[in-house]
Amino acid sequence: MREKFSQGKLDRCISCGYCLPACPTYKLTGNEESSPRGRITLMRAVQIDELPALDLLKESSFCLGCRACEPVCPAGVEYGVLLEEMRDITWQGKNRPLIIRGLFAIVDSKLGMWGLGLFSPMAKRRQANKDLHLMYGCFERRLFPSVSRAVAKLAPEVSCSSNQGCCGALHAHNGELEKGKEMAKALGAKLPGTILTTAGGCAAHLSSVIGADRVQEFSQWWVKRDIELKPITKAGRKIRVGLQDSCHLRNGMGVFAEPREILKQLGDYVEVPGAADCCGAAGSYALLQKKNSRKVVSQKIADIKALNLDYIATVNPGCTRQLVTELRRARVKTKVIHLAELVANSQNQ
Repeated sequence: MREKFSQGKLDRCISCGYCLPACPTYKLTGNEESSPRGRITLMRAVQIDELPALDLLKESSFCLGCRACEPVCPAGVEYGVLLEEMRDITWQGKNRPLIIRGLFAIVDSKLGMWGLGLFSPMAKRRQANKDLHLMYGCFERRLFPSVSRAVAKLAPEVSCSSNQGCCGALHAHNGELEKGKEMAKALGAKLPGTILTTAGGCAAHLSSVIGADRVQEFSQWWVKRDIELKPITKAGRKIRVGLQDSCHLRNGMGVFAEPREILKQLGDYVEVPGAADCCGAAGSYALLQKKNSRKVVSQKIADIKALNLDYIATVNPGCTRQLVTELRRARVKTKVIHLAELVANSQNQ
């Protein structure tokens, strides 16, 4: 259990306030304490024992962890790491949400991981290129197994290995930072060479631990293949398609041009207003903060409806789940689909 923050990371913040307009929770409340700058001020107070650590509990839960503050920060503050440290300090024992404890119990056991894949029609195990492995993802294998099937069909050279564990992102983001790092290293050892992932959050976590040279998110990997894609048509016209960025992929890894490059080949690409803004899924946030999660995504849903899109593409399973749920709730007919599946659809025409 961590007791203090990384002093060097706290010291980088110059309290300029550039992060405020980028922060979804500050936009919701207008409260300084619900901004990255405000939370860092609270962290500093805890660091010098002017404030009890448990006084951070409310804001550690309210923050989405989207890291939208990082690209706009002139001082290069690693706010995502500071948030993970804040939860490492506060989300211990009874203060750890019950839902998180349940999720940990599932992915921490071989039986739990086996259960997630049970009767799930994900990509079949196969040995191909020993230096290129597809990572199934913990919950993507259960909720969206068609994504791994799409990648396996697009790339016969990719190995689909059995006995994959969790990458540790769930733990790192929810109060078990060191264990999350250990899990990433363990997965890296099980899957030698390059790990190909279809989850932006997993890609960002893995690359931060085992190195960006060993991790490729699907869109990064696909554009390097330089394969011409056929436009997808519907009723004699190109599809209208937009994108929801993955927060950690965009803000943590700087990957956002690649999926747009692919989508522009597949149809009439439409930039959704606020595509770079968090959809409110934010890992476990949509489970822990349902009302706030819906407030965060509400304008995005209205924008997607107004654009009359055929598809909204995603690059992270949490975003897929959130948009499917909220678009259905709003009775919007736009179909949510992972980018890999859309590419596979193009190749199948």
